[in-house]
Amino acid sequence: MRYSRRDFAKAAAASAALPSLLAAKPNSNFGGVQVGVITYSFRELPQKAEDVLGYITGCGISAIELMSNVAEGFAGVPETPRRGGPRRPPTDAEKAAMANAAAEIKKFRLSVPMSKYKAFRKMYNDAGVSIYAFKLPPTLAMSGAEYEYIWNVAETLGANHITMELPEKGELLHRVAEYAAKRKLRIAFHTHGQGGSSHFDEVLAASPYTALNFDVGHYYALTGESPVPVMEKYASRIASLHLKDRKGPEKTGDAAAGTRGGPNMPWGEGGTPLKAILQSMKKHGYKFPGSIEYEYQTPAGSTVVAEVKKCVEFCRAALA
Repeated sequence: MRYSRRDFAKAAAASAALPSLLAAKPNSNFGGVQVGVITYSFRELPQKAEDVLGYITGCGISAIELMSNVAEGFAGVPETPRRGGPRRPPTDAEKAAMANAAAEIKKFRLSVPMSKYKAFRKMYNDAGVSIYAFKLPPTLAMSGAEYEYIWNVAETLGANHITMELPEKGELLHRVAEYAAKRKLRIAFHTHGQGGSSHFDEVLAASPYTALNFDVGHYYALTGESPVPVMEKYASRIASLHLKDRKGPEKTGDAAAGTRGGPNMPWGEGGTPLKAILQSMKKHGYKFPGSIEYEYQTPAGSTVVAEVKKCVEFCRAALA
């Protein structure tokens, strides 16, 4: 095949434009409010670190809450066997396989060099994505060395807090609060399923290094009340928000069960006052990020990435 001077000129022009295209980085800080995403939002898609980075940058997002599976997968964690069959007790063979896998994962965590996570952070930072939170929940069963691993990984990734579900047991609360204070790196409790804020004061009193990963969608779904006053009350102790739209509480028809949280909805179709939340963040200059947590069902003909993009645009418009 022969090429003309015009062909070479076109190729040269394309090559010259390539560095500027590669240099383009996402920016999801709108009006001083950092909008991010928890990588759990992409759970239905392949979870290789490079793939997840592509989803994030493809949505124009520049900061994230990182789930441990993505980071540890990159670092070479052994695969966990999957149990076959829905909603049935595991067989003895499956129990043995899971116990063996848990032992292998612990061995991995206590031996993997932090250079793996430095490389992960560099890859994401070079693409314009920072990591503000890391989710690998500490448990009572974990050793002190495993706690050290969790906090070491978070620090290496550049996270300023670790997230976990709000503890039901006081023993776990005090253990993680004490370790967070020792490391001077916050543990932020995700408010998943707790309708009111009565438990917040207890967990925040456990240590100056405890914080909230306040889920505004869950709060509205279970109370029917605006999360804005709660957010403003606890603003100094909020490490990050989870943003989602849900309908308000619904009667179950069972007097004993009472009400349940309304379903997840496409943004703007539920009742969570997301615009008011975002505008309050902007008005008060809150520096904690709001993480998009994509949980509603993907509409026919759409994709997870396309829907997360819509959430990003919702935030951009609300903060304009």
